[in-house]
Amino acid sequence: ITAPITQRSQAQPTSFAGQVQISGSFTEDQAKTLATDFTYGALPVKLDRLTVQTVSPSLGKSSLKAGLISGLAGLALVMLYIIFYYRLLGLVVLAGLIVTAALLWATIAFMGESLNTTINLAGIIGLIVSIGITVDSYIVYFERLKDETRSGRTIRTSVDRGFASAFRTVLAADAVSLLAAVILYLISVGDVKGFALFLGVSTVFDVFITYFFTRPFVVLLGQSQGGLE
Repeated sequence: ITAPITQRSQAQPTSFAGQVQISGSFTEDQAKTLATDFTYGALPVKLDRLTVQTVSPSLGKSSLKAGLISGLAGLALVMLYIIFYYRLLGLVVLAGLIVTAALLWATIAFMGESLNTTINLAGIIGLIVSIGITVDSYIVYFERLKDETRSGRTIRTSVDRGFASAFRTVLAADAVSLLAAVILYLISVGDVKGFALFLGVSTVFDVFITYFFTRPFVVLLGQSQGGLE
């Protein structure tokens, strides 16, 4: 070590006079340790390595594949129940989910091309969760529609009255989901941002699909008095 160094004493702290040069023979580990000590200071604790895990590059691909398979399986079960319970209206849900999937696919492709955004396992989970939000919007509308018809109104009248009441509920629910997604995206780091991003995008699409696709589709089916029976 070549530098004008004042020897440490109890009365006077070490002083380097603003100039220090370190020279000598060091191993790679010693050099890294010394650099870390100068950068962060020596930690007053001893760190022990407890476990070491080697992850294969194919793990991410397998996780994405498993997530997609589980999402498609859950979607298939939901659609079977919806079609069994709502019959013809279940086809409205199926068509709406197809339109939503197409919009999401186009959005993901655009973001990947222009913003270099990639979808990960957390993003897929966000999309799966959004399926439940989307299906809830249909159920709110259809149940309101059934209430209107039970009260003695015609199907044509029930379609508009039921939608006006149900859409307020859909907006409130989607607003809460969107707010949660925005807050989560702003305060989170890493993969959680992907979950929040795609959950928020799907929630926004749900509002547009409900108003510009679901309502006109149901109106067309309701043109005949028995079209929704």
